Amino acid sequence: MESSGEQPSAQSPHPGDHCIRDGDFVVLKREDVFKAVQVQRRKKVTFERQWFYLDNVIGHSYGTTFEVTGGGSLQPKKKKEEPTSETKEAGTDNRNIIDDGKSQKLTQDDIKALKDKGIKGEEIVQQLIENSTTFRDKTEFAQDKYIKKKKKKYEAIVTILKPSTRILSIMYYGREPGKINHMRYDTLAQMLTLGNIRAGNKMIVMETCSGLVLGAMMERMGGFGSIIQLYPGDGPVRVATACFGFPKSFLSGLYEFPLNKVDSLLNGTFSAEMLSSEPKDSASVEESNGVVEDKQIAEQDTEDPMAEAPDSRHPEEQETMEVIAQDPEYKEPKERGDKKDYIQEKQRRQEEQRKRHLEAAALLSERNADGLIVASRFHPTPLLLALLDFVAPSRPFVIYCQYKEPLLECYTKLRERGGVINLRLSETWLRNYQVLPDRSHPKLLMSGGGGYLLSGFTVVSDSLRADTSLRCSTSTLESLNMEEPAAKKQKCAESGS
Repeated sequence: MESSGEQPSAQSPHPGDHCIRDGDFVVLKREDVFKAVQVQRRKKVTFERQWFYLDNVIGHSYGTTFEVTGGGSLQPKKKKEEPTSETKEAGTDNRNIIDDGKSQKLTQDDIKALKDKGIKGEEIVQQLIENSTTFRDKTEFAQDKYIKKKKKKYEAIVTILKPSTRILSIMYYGREPGKINHMRYDTLAQMLTLGNIRAGNKMIVMETCSGLVLGAMMERMGGFGSIIQLYPGDGPVRVATACFGFPKSFLSGLYEFPLNKVDSLLNGTFSAEMLSSEPKDSASVEESNGVVEDKQIAEQDTEDPMAEAPDSRHPEEQETMEVIAQDPEYKEPKERGDKKDYIQEKQRRQEEQRKRHLEAAALLSERNADGLIVASRFHPTPLLLALLDFVAPSRPFVIYCQYKEPLLECYTKLRERGGVINLRLSETWLRNYQVLPDRSHPKLLMSGGGGYLLSGFTVVSDSLRADTSLRCSTSTLESLNMEEPAAKKQKCAESGS
């Protein structure tokens, strides 16, 4: 297992990678709604006003659809053949159908009684069809729409998906776009393409998108190369990165460096003592599956307006219990044993984190990064002007911003500074299409905007070319320009004779 994690592209995927295992991060899908959770035994999960346990999904393949049964148990849903269009009895026109609420013979009490008897949602939908006086008069398309609407309401089905950049970006944009600065999924794809993210690169990223951009870069690099993440505040936020479920081998090439130490690194005044003076316990934010990130995931769940309301316990108490259940290293003060051992463990983690910061500082000091990605809520101009010094010449950089005006100012400053070419400010236009038999058309609702991108390439600055210490003498340049190659002079002499 470890060898396959260290060389993910050199070996074929392990057969177990396609199966759901205990502790894996998965994405729940129902219609167009997604939610990322971690598979844990006897852990209650709330999704789309349904609660269930994920014990039975362990061992099944990703992409399997489950049905919620009594007691919150999940059972694989058997596929049934849909009746063909020839066997369906449908009308040719809907103009005579009046929606007065009297076409359905079953009342809400009858439907509730069916649920209390334990009848599945599929059977309830079938009874609704049989007791509808206008169903057979509807057109075929109207019947399919009616069935789909009733299935969404009464059938409790969940599909388990493997996390990926596309799925997680769609999930965040649909549920909590503010936490990723309203970055649309096609904009993220453009960033990865323009930034030339590939295995073996040495990348610099500054993002405040809950770790989504960082996770997308790590997925594309496949565990090869290095990424230096610059973070504001006490530590990096990697909630979305943890949802990818990367193996530990991927984290060996991930470094982090505080943003407030970048100026000292550029000025040459950075020292190791500057890191030891930081009062934070960075061990809690270093681990991808740490308490801080799990608590933030729990906060996202409680903030979700579509989730079911919590039970009778106090919300803060319930959230704390979820965090404790998700963190295997958490221990009660009585179980920690000697307090001195706990302090030593804490100091060991801080020292390890300090070493990683020094390694990141050494990588940045080389100033030969293969690319720069900026996607933060801060103004991009000062960030870009400072971080471009760490990028090698002829390398791409991409800056994302939700609004166009900051990038216009950044574009002007880069033109004045020099050292960049092929500057381009772009906005992608996205429109979804419904693709169904005989009714494919653009969807009525579309996204109003997914943000703006400023991209370009670094070159050697004009100031370096103008430096007299790096230039040859005028006479030498003139001699080089006036001197012709021997082969060319010989050719000219032959033609003249």
